[in-house]
Amino acid sequence: MSENDEQHSERHDRQIDLESLKALAHPLRVKIFDVLSTYGSFTASGLAERLGESSGATSYHLRQLAKHGFVREVDGKGVGRERWWERTPGGIVLGSPDTKETQAGREASQLVMREWSSSRERNLGEFLDRGFDELAEKWVEASVISLSNVWVTAEELAEFSERYMTMVGEFGDKHRDQRTPGSRPVQLQFHAFPVMDGEEIPTSEQHNEGTES
Repeated sequence: MSENDEQHSERHDRQIDLESLKALAHPLRVKIFDVLSTYGSFTASGLAERLGESSGATSYHLRQLAKHGFVREVDGKGVGRERWWERTPGGIVLGSPDTKETQAGREASQLVMREWSSSRERNLGEFLDRGFDELAEKWVEASVISLSNVWVTAEELAEFSERYMTMVGEFGDKHRDQRTPGSRPVQLQFHAFPVMDGEEIPTSEQHNEGTES
């Protein structure tokens, strides 16, 4: 599982170890990480206002995220004691062996992914609720909400996901730091997963194993 800035693994994404994952696995820290990813740099007080928290809480959690390399201070920005923070560049990947093979790792991964999913659903919902009324027509026309139902093997799904990650990684590398006139924050959302109440069609080997006497 990877989190955008979603990049292909060959782009040297950081694979999160268990200690760092546990540090990230706090609802407010995931929200801070998401805001910095989506909108760029913020101060602790700016994050507090946006998230409905105290600046003391956001400041504390920013320091904890910084300890584990998820965020960093912005050099040369800020006056006096005001400190600006940004997400550390590069993608992050969940799924190191120690996170997958331990109960603590699985629970932390699930918390982070649930928070990510909640954030993305909220952003999509706001676009559907307000976008057609508030955005210029060019932005509505450029946007896509897409769902395709397919029957594929795990290998075919992995191949498609790899191709998608390569494409979006190249696009992200080109535009992630773009701040040109006419640009605005945009999320590229993509989900690909097995439908949990569906059934896998058995292979011939599995069928034969089930019929042996």
